[in-house]
Amino acid sequence: MNLQQYIKEYHEGRDDWFIEEVQNVSAQQRIMKVMNLKEYLDGKHKILQKSNEKFGGKEYEPRKIVLNHALTLLNFQTSFLLQNPITITGKERIVKEYQRVNKQGKYDRLNYKILDKMLKYGQVYEYVYFDKNVIKSKLIDASEAYPVYNDENEMIAFVQAYTVNGVDYYILYTDDTVETYDNKGGELRLTGRYANLSGLPVVYKTTNEVNENEGKSELEKWISILDSLEDLLSKATDAYYKFITGIPVITGQQLKGSLPVDIVGAGLNLDDGATFEFVSNKFDSQAFDTLYETLLNALYTVAHLPAIAVGRTDISNVSTEAVKMLYQLAMMKAGQNEQYIREGIEQRFEKIRRLLEYKGVTFSDEEFDSLGLVFQYALPSSDKEVIENMKALREMGALSLQTMLEQNPYVNDVQQEMMRLKEENNTISSVIDNN
Repeated sequence: MNLQQYIKEYHEGRDDWFIEEVQNVSAQQRIMKVMNLKEYLDGKHKILQKSNEKFGGKEYEPRKIVLNHALTLLNFQTSFLLQNPITITGKERIVKEYQRVNKQGKYDRLNYKILDKMLKYGQVYEYVYFDKNVIKSKLIDASEAYPVYNDENEMIAFVQAYTVNGVDYYILYTDDTVETYDNKGGELRLTGRYANLSGLPVVYKTTNEVNENEGKSELEKWISILDSLEDLLSKATDAYYKFITGIPVITGQQLKGSLPVDIVGAGLNLDDGATFEFVSNKFDSQAFDTLYETLLNALYTVAHLPAIAVGRTDISNVSTEAVKMLYQLAMMKAGQNEQYIREGIEQRFEKIRRLLEYKGVTFSDEEFDSLGLVFQYALPSSDKEVIENMKALREMGALSLQTMLEQNPYVNDVQQEMMRLKEENNTISSVIDNN
């Protein structure tokens, strides 16, 4: 089913069909879910909605402790995968061109933002375009995105909708055109129509067991545990201040009179056999520690965060292999995230290839198929061990120079480094010949 058939069948062929598409119930539910996640990250947590209580005959406002663990976990997952720039590999000519596009379009920064948004909201979208003869990309936030799928789950159109100062704006992407609309003045009007050289936006999304066209936010997996942690801390703090305060209890007869005023301090005159004490509830700190640690460990397990990364495990003089074992969960999660972003970047490469053809730069299928991506996780390791291992393999003839550079922790641009090595060798050869 193409776009024209879709509009005819579901929107009776109306020209403003995309407005109905935006107002669709399922689309609005998805947008509302994204907005709720944004509010949570902004600090509007469930604990803040806790109502006041009565204590000692007066209204009492309970403690409402907000934890920002979610941002820490999200930042760790993003930085662990993309703290080091992605290395592009392949044939020399195509890699050199794609590296140039990568630098001009500042795609290393964009990749970081893409993964950050994808983990937070489950999906994000990228549109590749020409900007004064420079290939760039813009991100389309999940709260403004309305992809249109046909009955075969193929994207046939894309609508970006947002509101500014009470005016609704729409950007309609099809395979061939990009059209802009707004309702300034009260009526919908077409404000621009442009040729679409790169096609529909690229979709970056995580896995969703319920809907394969939508992603699932990492935050949704953690919120219940985070809410329980905040509730436990708030209640424990309230209990400490409200119920630990002692109540004076006197048993037996108190004698009349007072102590001499010239002595230091004060006291009570009690009859023989009378007692005085403060009676208070006992705070079960051991039960609190057990509950808190259980919830925190569950959170770190679900988030694939190693305890060593947040200083909860003491280590010293461990090998690279031991560190890898401690970071095993984090590496598994990074591998999943790598697949999500790799799929999107490969689509981006295809669109860049299409745009380069408009500039007269073409590549054969063999050159394009040689393109690859190498991710270097931000894993604590001994660079000395890595280099020594590569040196040993190189001396055995089991490792090429290019592979060494691709795996070198100090090299991000492999082709540039190859060119520099070639120039150095040429210079040395010239000096030897002259001598």
